[in-house]
Amino acid sequence: MKLSVMQENLARGLSVVSRAVSSRSTLPVLGNVLLKTEDAGLKLTATNLEIGITCWIPGRIEIEGATTIPARLLTDLVGTLPASEKVELELQGGDTLHLRCGRFATHVKGIDAEDFPTVQTAGDRPTTRIAQKVLRRALAEVAFAAASDEARPILTGVLAKFEGNQLTLAAADNYRIAVRTIEILDAVDAVSVVIPARSLHELERLLADVDAPVELVLATARNQVLFRLDGIDLVSRLIDGQFPNYQQVIPASSATKAEMDREELLRAVRPAALIASSSANIVKLTVGGEGAGITVTAAAEVGDYTGDVEATVEGDGTTIAFNARYLADVLGNVAADRFTLELNGPLSPGVFRPVGDTAYVHVVMPVRTSS
Repeated sequence: MKLSVMQENLARGLSVVSRAVSSRSTLPVLGNVLLKTEDAGLKLTATNLEIGITCWIPGRIEIEGATTIPARLLTDLVGTLPASEKVELELQGGDTLHLRCGRFATHVKGIDAEDFPTVQTAGDRPTTRIAQKVLRRALAEVAFAAASDEARPILTGVLAKFEGNQLTLAAADNYRIAVRTIEILDAVDAVSVVIPARSLHELERLLADVDAPVELVLATARNQVLFRLDGIDLVSRLIDGQFPNYQQVIPASSATKAEMDREELLRAVRPAALIASSSANIVKLTVGGEGAGITVTAAAEVGDYTGDVEATVEGDGTTIAFNARYLADVLGNVAADRFTLELNGPLSPGVFRPVGDTAYVHVVMPVRTSS
């Protein structure tokens, strides 16, 4: 293998694929990045067996070939090289990579490319396409609600339900549910899969705030989903199992409804969360009643806090307790100017809906308190 590429292109490509490098694997090759000449350029690939990312960068090929090199070392080395300079890569003596840039030269020992797992990148027609900025926003509003605890693996994923021209994304742990429905560009038959939230967080980082589409390939026979955009492929395994019926948890009606400014409520919740963090992380919302708006309170051994929020309240006054982090998450991640909060008393879930947007709903379970 012998080729040359520009330093900024190589640095960018390594930055993209290194997100998929395994940090805790018994297989040393999973700590490496695959370098392979392909399509008159250099293909970089990394995988941790759950997610694989491939990036193509332009280059001048003299001799075809492939090898794998420790990802962190190579990324750090390339990052020290002069920007806008040509980097020459040559495989010497088995799997030793000779890297030269201007007056700088180094040798790095790698592992044979034959030992690297196969990562699917092409060969299937797109199942559908989705505008990048639409999918990016949807992932930002949903994926954070997936569970991080591996006790129930199905909840560490995001349900993706395709039907006609729509895709519904849903995530849940034991305390909250986030659901967003978006339009897709190519109609598909009804199908549902569960994608690891970790994979979708990486996809969100790759997506841009543009109308250009990302192609999506559902390869259910291989238990995989592939996203393709701008010279980058991200492939993820799917999670087997039945996703819970989240719809039955969303209340169909409410006894109390409050409409408020999202930023104002978030500003009231953040200091309450600081006080609550020293105890059980509980904040209380008193909705309606004498104050008519919303009062956010927190109390712990370190002190207490009270914050008032203007709100238009309909129905019965009530007080409900929530985990502060879950309130901050929905208020901080959902791009809406105003929210409605729907309640049915202190022991029923709270339902957040962006005003004028029926395609998103977020449910937060209450916390039982002694008072």
